[in-house]
Amino acid sequence: MTPEAIAVTLTELFGAEAVQTIAPGSWQVENTDYRLLVLLSEDHTWLRVLLPILPLQEAEAFLTQFLEANFDDTQETRYAVYDGVLWGVFQHNSGTLVSADLSHAIARLISLYQTGVNDVFNRLVETRMRQIIQVAKQQGQTLQATMQNLERFYAEGLLGEINQTSALREQMLAAWQTQLERLWHEL
Repeated sequence: MTPEAIAVTLTELFGAEAVQTIAPGSWQVENTDYRLLVLLSEDHTWLRVLLPILPLQEAEAFLTQFLEANFDDTQETRYAVYDGVLWGVFQHNSGTLVSADLSHAIARLISLYQTGVNDVFNRLVETRMRQIIQVAKQQGQTLQATMQNLERFYAEGLLGEINQTSALREQMLAAWQTQLERLWHEL
């Protein structure tokens, strides 16, 4: 893909007013939600598209889940860490890249940005739920006994927030119940 073709694709996707050429072979797309960088290597053989997703400090607790997502979910895009930021990255040989693939990769990066930590957080929660179920079953507990333990933990303040209302506590326990019932028979 030539620099001219890249510029045309970016303009088609975002409009001329949003696309800025920041240097030869380098573009920035900025809107109110994000800033996307599109960079050609000096010899124009590789294209890299970058989108900052989160400060590393916010993402650090989920790095394992982000790496697992790289393996299973992110398709041609990847999560990467650089300079204190979690990035969405797409890299491709510019000689074999076509406009449709660049457009699709940019859409995937924007999707990673919009998802933020939601998907990886949900994956982490499910992993923890499975661990709780495995331990409960190893101890010979039933689903009902496990749920009673969780209710006790909330009542004693071991789970939940300090100023948690009873309505919020009931909502959290209902979520636990739903997840436990969903996963209990899988393990």
